[in-house]
Amino acid sequence: MTRGWRWAGALLMAGAMWTVGCTSEGSDESERGNPGMDDPGPQDERPGDPPPTPDPLPDAGGVPDGGPGEEPDSGTQPPDGGTQVPPDGGTQTPPPGGSVEIPPLPSAPGWTFYGVEQGGPERVYGVTADEGGNLWVAGGVQGLFLLRPGAEKLERFGLEHGLRPYGYLPDGSAPPGPKYLKVISVSGGPAGTVFVGYEGMPGNGTDHCESNWDGPTPDAARYKSGDADKVTLLKDGSLSVVHYDIFSGPGVVRDELRGREKLCSILRIRYDKSTKSVWFGGNHGFARGEAEFKGAPMCNGQLGCSGVLEHVHPHINALNAAGDVILLTDAYYGVGLAENGDVWFGGSDRSTRFLYGTHGGNFWRAQAGTENNASNKLDLWPDAKPEYSKPGERVPDHVSGVAVARDGSVWVSSFSNGLAHLDASGNVTRRMDQRSGLVDKHLSAIALDPADGSIWTGGSWGGGLSRVKGGAVTNYSLTVFDRKYVMSRISDIQADTSGGKRRMLVAFMGHDDPVTRRWVTGGIGVYTGD
Repeated sequence: MTRGWRWAGALLMAGAMWTVGCTSEGSDESERGNPGMDDPGPQDERPGDPPPTPDPLPDAGGVPDGGPGEEPDSGTQPPDGGTQVPPDGGTQTPPPGGSVEIPPLPSAPGWTFYGVEQGGPERVYGVTADEGGNLWVAGGVQGLFLLRPGAEKLERFGLEHGLRPYGYLPDGSAPPGPKYLKVISVSGGPAGTVFVGYEGMPGNGTDHCESNWDGPTPDAARYKSGDADKVTLLKDGSLSVVHYDIFSGPGVVRDELRGREKLCSILRIRYDKSTKSVWFGGNHGFARGEAEFKGAPMCNGQLGCSGVLEHVHPHINALNAAGDVILLTDAYYGVGLAENGDVWFGGSDRSTRFLYGTHGGNFWRAQAGTENNASNKLDLWPDAKPEYSKPGERVPDHVSGVAVARDGSVWVSSFSNGLAHLDASGNVTRRMDQRSGLVDKHLSAIALDPADGSIWTGGSWGGGLSRVKGGAVTNYSLTVFDRKYVMSRISDIQADTSGGKRRMLVAFMGHDDPVTRRWVTGGIGVYTGD
């Protein structure tokens, strides 16, 4: 069976302009004030990771939707601890603490590195800094890591320190059953504060966190898993944790009176100080959190107290191999902040400028501008037709990141297609890949360098980093890093200006060594050069 990167299920079309909702297969349900419609479908992808193969498969350059008579299983099983053998013949990755290789840290001008021997995680999913200069690291199942200014060793935080990768039951209590911890995204906030995104509990079909609520046997341990926390470091070294339970409670969604649990894995998270927002790029769609939210365990998903507005997606209608109408929306790794408070989001199939600042912070008006306006569902690597395309007519965009440049233009990286440069209106003005001098066309992260306006991007399957400035490309590869680091996936790139001089923060996830069949641990690179 082929593995697709997106999910989609058979869909019954219905709804009015302002009230078309996210619902289960074959039903006609609506969201209050939330236009758009989709279907949960079976999903067992592993968020936080890129597609499973570096070579385009027979879907016009992307990961296939499934061949004739075959439905995709939507499983992304990259080398991050998954339980299936990768389709390219690679080996299963051992779990953290298993057979690993710890490579020596690179030594390069302008760079400082931190790895396992400095207390870091074996797999590095993200790195950020808060306004106080604390460096925070997303360490997957090992938890959240912290490097204080001037420190040489990282500290680790897990469930025992108060991290809460699960929501609340209506009475404010924790759901019964196992607690699944996997930190996959981070964004620095005010001094001592970081916003943390989790992966929800994985599984097949209705065992997956996204589909479980609407399945025949809802399990709160699953549908309440994941989401996000605001984590604040206290003076005594302990943590204060406020959880964002990203769902809509009873009575909030007009035709889903039970409530709605869809978003659970926060692939990218970004704090916007100017609008006091936390933006969640997740499975299925994206959402907003109030940055100053104090927590409300017994709110039960009501709009006035939950601290969350959810959810939006620039979905499209398409056809599967059997000719059935499906809806495509998934994997919003791209989250880029515009100066005026708008946010650019990019997913598996379409991107959008979410006009939050343009509409004065009105989430619902911005949602209408994304879901009801076909011109704001941006197809950056065009399909043969905008909607109702067949599998062979689609070029999945596979967006992995978004960076907004100083002039308002936008750079978008793709797990499959390289870079796209957009003007402020969303028109593609330039595309780049390895033929343009980049380390690869399979790119897994992107960031703007505030020092000179250049764009940094990193390889998904190794190769190192590329830095684009004007028409020039500078690569940081074997000339800077040794082979072990060059082979690592660049899982995140962020900029930090908390200390007055910018630092570029680079997350090297780590990788499987095909020869030794061991996991080569990742690390964090901090660049302070020109």
